[in-house]
Amino acid sequence: MTIMDADGRTRPATAPGAPGPARGWRAVSAVGVLMSAVVHLVLWFDGYRDITLVGPLFLLNALGGLVLTVLLLTWSHWLPLVGAIGFGAATLLAFVGSAAFGLLGISATLFGTNELVAAAAELAAVVGATAALLREQAR
Repeated sequence: MTIMDADGRTRPATAPGAPGPARGWRAVSAVGVLMSAVVHLVLWFDGYRDITLVGPLFLLNALGGLVLTVLLLTWSHWLPLVGAIGFGAATLLAFVGSAAFGLLGISATLFGTNELVAAAAELAAVVGATAALLREQAR
């Protein structure tokens, strides 16, 4: 049995939509987004929730990351990939900005466990989403 894509091509009905390598890169990106979201949720529970403006932003980051993870794994469209690139890049830039000169009243350190896990996860989100996007657009 086959199904037809939006562009008129057919593919097996059991295939999730994205080709194999692109699906793997989507998974890398989804894991990166999810790990970043989890770190931000942990930090929110560890006291960041009490910081004006930063607390709600950490919670929004965590919730947005959870939603984006689900979209990356279930919707084979380019939009969640672009979202993952923006999510990872913006979150990483905010972290670097807070560590370099302080951002919104927060001065982060560069080398704590949470910081290193989040930075690696955000890089994985950007690289994975970029690779998946390039592979999916090439097909």
